[in-house]
Amino acid sequence: MGIVVSESIMTPVYVASDNIVNSMGLSTDEVIHCMESDSTGFRRYDDRSLTPSPLPLSLVNSELLETTFRSILAARHPEIIPGHFTRMEKMFIVSIHDALSKFPADTCGPETLLVISTTKGNIDLLEENKKDFIDPGRIYLWKMADFIGSFFGFANRPLVISNACISGVLALTMAERMIDTGRYKHIVVAGGDILSEFVISGFLSFQALSPQPCRPFDLSRDGLSLGEGCGTVILTSDPGIAAPIMISGSATSNDANHISGPSRTGEELAMAIGEAMKEAVTGAGDISFISAHGTATIYNDEMESKALGIAGLQEVPVNSFKGYWGHTLGAAGVIESIATIRSMKNNRLYRSAGFSEPGVPVPLNVIRKNADASVQNCLKIASGFGGCNAAIVFRKS
Repeated sequence: MGIVVSESIMTPVYVASDNIVNSMGLSTDEVIHCMESDSTGFRRYDDRSLTPSPLPLSLVNSELLETTFRSILAARHPEIIPGHFTRMEKMFIVSIHDALSKFPADTCGPETLLVISTTKGNIDLLEENKKDFIDPGRIYLWKMADFIGSFFGFANRPLVISNACISGVLALTMAERMIDTGRYKHIVVAGGDILSEFVISGFLSFQALSPQPCRPFDLSRDGLSLGEGCGTVILTSDPGIAAPIMISGSATSNDANHISGPSRTGEELAMAIGEAMKEAVTGAGDISFISAHGTATIYNDEMESKALGIAGLQEVPVNSFKGYWGHTLGAAGVIESIATIRSMKNNRLYRSAGFSEPGVPVPLNVIRKNADASVQNCLKIASGFGGCNAAIVFRKS
């Protein structure tokens, strides 16, 4: 007697609202406007509290962040003084507040979850000048997330996703799957990380930082550039309150190769790409645009080019948004997904900033200038320390 296996009916998961906070602005519209103007968010910093030598960094404007945060605090919690919040928490609050302000449904009930993606959280609480902070325990990711969740009155305890540089894409993947199972109706995904002496010194120890703004996929690339920021995406199963863009497939994999070095072959990232496209019922010819991880390190960009070649996607237009605002670590997957979603909404392809001359073993169709295009299906990919890889497909419904 044969066994009949019925396929489950996938619950469509839509993008309803978003926000980007980074060096180019405190809203997605501001960031996209800068990209349209061919601007980037890098400045050369010689701040010994951050770096022992001058480096191009992408830092959020502290004065603007503080002014915006104080306005939100006065409206929501006038009883709390601003000094009770860390810089990272302020970024999360500004980003989440802006995304919620454009979302019409109630988010304080049991049908809504907050998901936080980060690699370091309140890492600056390790610094000597923060020893007197009111709640040093918020250096723990779970405690920081609880504090942010309570600020907005979320009924459910937040979920924290921290898996190196795929944290943001993985958070979106986890959120999509939880909505698909019917466990939640709406999920607020917020990814953020700050730059500190601890973070920068770690990458300096790898000799991974470029003395110039990074140049993903370029022949002369010589390392990554660091940025900070926060991004928020609100996902929902209600098509009536969402944009006509949905998550149609996602997958993860692991190289099992090295703690900090990527796969030599790209096969494992290609596996994640293939599984995500299979779930999305999407072929290589259906992908309009790829938002790559594109760190501008020698080995990452080589690996990605090989993976895209294995997946048959080497002819598809591709960029790395890190040329605009650097590698934002646990925020990267969320912020770059939002920029990808805006490409779809605007039917616009954005150049890969810093790219000039091809320099990867498998030639890619790297976007050289902003251009109008019909953008229907997009692939976002990410890779990180520990060999982790993630891929997610967005589709216009």
